[in-house]
Amino acid sequence: MLLLILFFVVTFATVAALLWCAFELFRDRQDPLADRLEALQAHAMATSTAKTRRRGGGFVNNLLYVISLIPGGEDWLADAEDELGQAGFSRKALAVYTAFQIVFLIFMVGAMWWIQIGASTSSKFIGIVAAFLLSYLLPQQVLHFLVKRYRQKLRDALPDTVDLLGIVLGTGLSLDQSMARVSEEMQFIYPELASEFSTVVMQVRAGQERAKAFDQLVKRTRIEDIKSLSAMVIQSERFGTSLSQALKVYADSLRSKRKLRAETAIGKAGVKMLFPIVLFILPALFVITLVPGVLSALHDLRQGLGAPR
Repeated sequence: MLLLILFFVVTFATVAALLWCAFELFRDRQDPLADRLEALQAHAMATSTAKTRRRGGGFVNNLLYVISLIPGGEDWLADAEDELGQAGFSRKALAVYTAFQIVFLIFMVGAMWWIQIGASTSSKFIGIVAAFLLSYLLPQQVLHFLVKRYRQKLRDALPDTVDLLGIVLGTGLSLDQSMARVSEEMQFIYPELASEFSTVVMQVRAGQERAKAFDQLVKRTRIEDIKSLSAMVIQSERFGTSLSQALKVYADSLRSKRKLRAETAIGKAGVKMLFPIVLFILPALFVITLVPGVLSALHDLRQGLGAPR
């Protein structure tokens, strides 16, 4: 009986994950301009020179090389590496993520095979397929959640960081020195954005063009506010305009956007609380308020019916 319950739970989780993925895939987009820009960027990246993986360098690199030889494996590795970068992980995290997903896949399939020992062939096949799909989709959904959380942390940190960057620029420091100083000051408050600024500074100090370094920052984060900041810095460097005053104005606009996002979240809280209230709180409230009266009425009716005439 326990094995049957576990089988139905795994099957239900797999079907729910598939339905959620289908909903996320086919739902209507709210920003067609952003979708068009993302499609153009993906097309430009696809037409660029492809990075080939080579054998050697340890077991992990050999594993990635073998996966890249599988049809579609190189695209899967590139997408996973891109999403890991958007979640704030380094390139070395690709090997850990790939090894974890392979081990998780083997564990889920083996556990499902062990659970269904003695079952029919059709049940084993359905269970193994369900375990395979769940082990493939669950790490990807966790990675999508980490990407969203990382982007939200960057959005929350951007107004204060940009304001501090404008103040430091006003003291007479250069842009690289100001970004390095801001990253040091914000390391313990907003470590995600401080790490991104520190990466840009190290790239520029290594000899890379500032425009290219900021362009890579935009590709890593894919946040419109950071894209606007990058365009502002590049234009200021190109035309020689003052950047500190522009950053102060931009920081005010970012605070206004953050305030509007908070108000929107507060407005949606009532709708999100409706379903838990209906499903969990109202039934308990009905039981507490109505059951004593119903029991009392049944008790009175039983005494009235059983009384002698």
